[in-house]
Amino acid sequence: MSQNSRKRAYQDGCAVAHALDIIGDRWAMPIMRELMLGPKRFTDLRAGLPGISANMLTQRLEELEAASILVRRRLPPPAASQIYELTDWGRESEILFQVLGRWAARSPTMEPGKPMSPVSVILSLRTMIDQSAIGDLHATIGMRFGEEEFRGVLKNGALLIDRGEAAGADAIFIGDPNALVAVIYGGARFEDVADALTVEGDRDVADRFVRLFPLPPKAPVTFAGG
Repeated sequence: MSQNSRKRAYQDGCAVAHALDIIGDRWAMPIMRELMLGPKRFTDLRAGLPGISANMLTQRLEELEAASILVRRRLPPPAASQIYELTDWGRESEILFQVLGRWAARSPTMEPGKPMSPVSVILSLRTMIDQSAIGDLHATIGMRFGEEEFRGVLKNGALLIDRGEAAGADAIFIGDPNALVAVIYGGARFEDVADALTVEGDRDVADRFVRLFPLPPKAPVTFAGG
């Protein structure tokens, strides 16, 4: 790890402090998030993280590689491009994203409507699903966001969703992932986002699916200002 990273270390024996030593810097966890569903090229990572500079992304990738959280490898011809992917230990961090996501969703200062990457949307669905609300619903859900496709299976009171072909699913969402977020978390109707999101297949399944992700109540505001 770089000299600057060592200077930022907490010098604390607590494992949480060590976790912050290796993933607490700005952009570290968003980069890990973008790799959670599989490897990506440098350009793909920048597309999913439009606010990061090329230099910062390079630095964080080097630090995460040095911490054994991700590895880089070159694909064989004809692709011959370099990709980054999480190690097995790196992928274990998804539980951190789930716990932090549920906790942060209760923040009274979180502003709704900010853009989310396709991977961020999928991880949010894996985190916020209310399994008790699935009931006897057995269905497949497809999502096509540009060139990225995902497939989910609702069965036995659980949701399994990952990269996969959207074609043939019972209900398919096509278009802007943030339009789907507006329906699921923002209370918008499909009609309100029809210019950005298309729903194909069984509309009843689509309607039931978007109601499976209730947000937790906000924490009370304790600072009244002055």
